[in-house]
Amino acid sequence: MYSWDEDTTDWRGTAKYAYAPAPAGSKRGEAAERAKAAGPRAYGGKNAPNEKIIDPKKRIRSESKNPIIVAVDVTGSMASWPAEIFDRLPLLFNTLSQYRPDVEICFAAIGDAAVDHWPLQVTTFASGFDLEQLLGSIYGEGGGGDAPESYGLFANWVNTHVEAPKAEEMPFLIVFGDITMHKTVPAGQIGHYLGDKTQDMDAIAEWQRVAKKWNTWFLRRPTGKPGDQVDEQWSEAIGAQKIIRIEDEQRAVDYAMGLIARSWGYFGDFEDNMRARQDETKVEQVSKVIKMICPTCGGPIPTSASGLFKCSYCGTTLKLS
Repeated sequence: MYSWDEDTTDWRGTAKYAYAPAPAGSKRGEAAERAKAAGPRAYGGKNAPNEKIIDPKKRIRSESKNPIIVAVDVTGSMASWPAEIFDRLPLLFNTLSQYRPDVEICFAAIGDAAVDHWPLQVTTFASGFDLEQLLGSIYGEGGGGDAPESYGLFANWVNTHVEAPKAEEMPFLIVFGDITMHKTVPAGQIGHYLGDKTQDMDAIAEWQRVAKKWNTWFLRRPTGKPGDQVDEQWSEAIGAQKIIRIEDEQRAVDYAMGLIARSWGYFGDFEDNMRARQDETKVEQVSKVIKMICPTCGGPIPTSASGLFKCSYCGTTLKLS
């Protein structure tokens, strides 16, 4: 497992990497100290989440200029993904927080409200070592039916229970998944799980609302065929250009980190970070996908583009490496 102490000497890649010095009193430095006191990291061995922490009835708010939501489908074949993300949690936070120190992250686990005990688990926004407890409170239930799942319930929660008033640009919302969503979010489910009295909601419309406020991406596990029913439905929900098909699910977090690093102007550093952990083939596999798209709108970027590049689709100026 990756550690909070920023020691990269045991990374298995082909290059060396050092984090930018952590400012005095930073969350990164504090996390390292708290991790030493807490002992070895562990994940698993649970049969339920910490319901006080993951209850989706709560309303959450981030005062950060750079909030991020990371949501993971935890049904069936996706059940191993929370553990993969938990393993890379220090890597995710330490890397992104050196670019923007005030970054805060909210985690969510998505299931199927038709059959699961905990179809939506969500944390508050947090940073540093507080993320360890929050993500550790989520339980990968591994339930759900074959398809579809309750992505729409999560979208409704984002629209009604989440505030990020100080975000200076459209903040990132990353969904890791592999399947379609129920077309309708029943009022009964919204009332039971979110505590809101409302009517049935259209799941696609809920995602379209999310995408107007959040830089939303669907990182799809390597299943199915391009253009299939899953791609078609998510294209309608957030736009075809915002779907990335992951070639290696072990690199799922790297795809998310790379998207954000590219948007924030630190993609070269991200590639150096990855080279210290993976061989050049893996680095190229992830980089090639991200370099071809604008991390704001998903529009195509010419392979010849370099230096400062202004996206002709959304106007975002990118620092290319």
